[in-house]
Amino acid sequence: MKILVIGGSYFYGRVFVMLARGQHEITVVNRGTYSMEELGAAQVRGDRRDPAVWRGLPGEYEVVVDFCAYEAGDIRRVLDNMPVKPAQYISISTVDVYRRGEGGYKSEDAPFEDRCLPGEAGVYIAGKVALEREICRVCGELDVAWTVLRPGILYGPYNYAPRESTYIRMMVQQQVLPRITDAEGQFQLVYVKDAAEAIRKCLLNREAYGRAYNICKREPETYDSLADALLQVCEGPVRELPMTAKQALEQGISLPFAVRGSETELYDNARSIQELGMTYTSLEEGMDKTYRAFRNVFSV
Repeated sequence: MKILVIGGSYFYGRVFVMLARGQHEITVVNRGTYSMEELGAAQVRGDRRDPAVWRGLPGEYEVVVDFCAYEAGDIRRVLDNMPVKPAQYISISTVDVYRRGEGGYKSEDAPFEDRCLPGEAGVYIAGKVALEREICRVCGELDVAWTVLRPGILYGPYNYAPRESTYIRMMVQQQVLPRITDAEGQFQLVYVKDAAEAIRKCLLNREAYGRAYNICKREPETYDSLADALLQVCEGPVRELPMTAKQALEQGISLPFAVRGSETELYDNARSIQELGMTYTSLEEGMDKTYRAFRNVFSV
């Protein structure tokens, strides 16, 4: 299968390319910050906002997997300018598209967030909501099948976001691990290889056409369960540092997940299990692989 990947050189996309490269012919379009040729993929360097990039593609592709559509028009620009339309367009969205504060586990049919939320997060969410509507409309006009994946919080090797790596670095370099004593928030994680496998299961899968999927473990985690998992997989002595969330922030320690109970938003993953056959890696197993990968980086 010939697959066109948009973005995909950093984390989630990189892992997908590594997973799929042995079975499929992959071309990656990105700005060229990182080489993808070493992963066995062809590479087209360019800015996705330039229509000439899409008009000059070196071949025809059965599937487009888009990791870096962030604002309205990003998907239309690709499809309007590709000389030959793909059979399927897979867009990587986020569970953040759902309206906040609804309570319970949100299924894929829950209403989108339609309020203007503040800051960069608000801009990101508004862009993803606009793109979800755009993919339905544009693919319908052009007779291209579409699939949307909405991952929860991704973690794993190659994660450039300062999430789990913040704590692993402290464990490796300082032999300490913060234990947040007053955090009540819950959050749903997904190991990056599971998220990449979800894409693979959707490729030219007619059952996935016109469908959106929440990709995350159903069981929520807490700062306590995260600390427990990290302590279980670490090697060598590590001392716990009990502290409040306020004390952690005062010391410059990142709190990347929901801290307060009111910040908790939960998502139902049943559709991904029933329709895609997804299974999800346990936190202990995923964090063990993640710890080992980052330990090698931070111990240098």
